[in-house]
Amino acid sequence: MRAKNLFIAAALPAFAAVAGTCYVVQPMGGGRPMSAAPAVSAERLEAHVRALSEEFVPRDYTHPQNLNRAAAYIRDELERAGGRVSVQDFDVRGTTYRNVVASFGPDEGERIVVGAHYDAAGTYPAADDNASGVAGLIELARLLNAESLKTRVDLVAFSLEEPPFFRMAHMGSAVHARSLRAQGAKVRLMMSLEMIGCFSDADGSQQFPLAVLKAFYPSRGNFITVVGKLGQASAVRRVKRAMRKASPLPVHSINAPRWVPGVDFSDHASYWDEGYPAVMITDTAFYRNPHYHTARDTADTLDYARMAMVVQGIHAAVLRLS
Repeated sequence: MRAKNLFIAAALPAFAAVAGTCYVVQPMGGGRPMSAAPAVSAERLEAHVRALSEEFVPRDYTHPQNLNRAAAYIRDELERAGGRVSVQDFDVRGTTYRNVVASFGPDEGERIVVGAHYDAAGTYPAADDNASGVAGLIELARLLNAESLKTRVDLVAFSLEEPPFFRMAHMGSAVHARSLRAQGAKVRLMMSLEMIGCFSDADGSQQFPLAVLKAFYPSRGNFITVVGKLGQASAVRRVKRAMRKASPLPVHSINAPRWVPGVDFSDHASYWDEGYPAVMITDTAFYRNPHYHTARDTADTLDYARMAMVVQGIHAAVLRLS
């Protein structure tokens, strides 16, 4: 996730009543645990984050060998979790990169897509950005394998989300979204897992670009956020409600125009480009995580207990949508 000014996106809705601009901001709040919530392993999440951020480094576009090793690891884990796994190869500037896809549920019909990018910005370990999202994807696979799904669910690990390919046709998510459109596939919703591991209960740990946002959001970075564009309030609301019911973790959400900085700063935007509904689930990136795009974005800085709650919530959202 690059320069992802999520809370700049949140700032403009705060002024909507004054400026008369049309924005939709969903209510914020915590959740209630479900009576039969599935077990999510914080230990497995940490193991996956450590593997990606310590064994396969660097994993930027200039190190395709490490990206391929990471893709092989992800494929093995998704197969071990019970998914029907395939690899989507694509060529960029003479080099082959790949998306890894694991499918659950029926082969035919409408589908739900959950994705996360496994490449990194530069030579950094990129534990939160975005080994955390990929770890969540792998653990989600284990949970889905235990379900009798009525709707197909595709879990996709993308390459090439980070610069210099961000917002370009070479992004792994853009390649995948175009392939779905070419097949005539129907997508009920795509969810992009973009940095889901950084949490803090310290006052002032959540930063904002504008002071006015302190009146709308807590000063503690102890929540997860669901981000959608205008016209998707219903989808965002359904995801948020399911996540809130699945664990005590607070879940906030926002719908704003795509041109607002931050709203389209991840793989979900590739699906918007193909006309599919999509949302981003994020810990708000550098407005909370001081280690964003640095050598200090390491596995020991993340909160795996609360990351497990995020995955539990995403699992609940998938079941609700299906």
